[in-house]
Amino acid sequence: MHEAMLEIRNLQAWYGQSHVLHGVDLTVRPGELVTLLGRNGAGKSTTLKSIMGMVPRREGSIRLEGTEIIGVAPHQIARLGIAFCPEDRGIYATLDVAENLRLPPEVQAGGMSEAQVLDLFPNLRERLKSPGAKLSGGEQQMLAIGRILRTGARLLLLDEPTEGLAPVVVSQIGAVIRRLKEQGFTILMVEQNVRFATTVADRHYVMEGGRVVEAFDNARLTEQFDRVVGLLGV
Repeated sequence: MHEAMLEIRNLQAWYGQSHVLHGVDLTVRPGELVTLLGRNGAGKSTTLKSIMGMVPRREGSIRLEGTEIIGVAPHQIARLGIAFCPEDRGIYATLDVAENLRLPPEVQAGGMSEAQVLDLFPNLRERLKSPGAKLSGGEQQMLAIGRILRTGARLLLLDEPTEGLAPVVVSQIGAVIRRLKEQGFTILMVEQNVRFATTVADRHYVMEGGRVVEAFDNARLTEQFDRVVGLLGV
């Protein structure tokens, strides 16, 4: 067993008076791809935002390679080597593809070059001068993932990377995610598409009501696919 890259214990989170997470426990080991599955409102995205320090009030423990980060500011968390790709993709509409790619600072050595990102996402090479507002949903998602790869982060938090995308684009995104895993990235991913999740992940956590209620390795999820889909209501 590898030492955990990310270990979360009894994570509680609030938005104002709203208590959203009620004791989340999960572990991600180096080089793993782990998904958070669950219905809308289960607390999946809030878990990712809590890791990044983007939730106003958090309690419990979040350890990155053994170091507690529950009280660390978001910009400092990013500099520890975690990158977050949000559900809304966060593309700057008036900046072109090249400008969006060059925005993030390098937080650790070893970030991908612009050329390496374009090798991963050849579609973007043809759109370098296109403003973000003119990109398709798939191109925006490729840009959002490519942008965080420039930072040097080794732990990637991906929030719904396939949401609203055509099947052919989902397949392209899946191929890139598998390639990143082969290159040693550690990935925690929120995903609604359970079938897609089985094609990329090692393990899965099912969330409900702000808690982790079940955990599966990928082989078990594949065997119990219909039951899990029924559990998730998707």
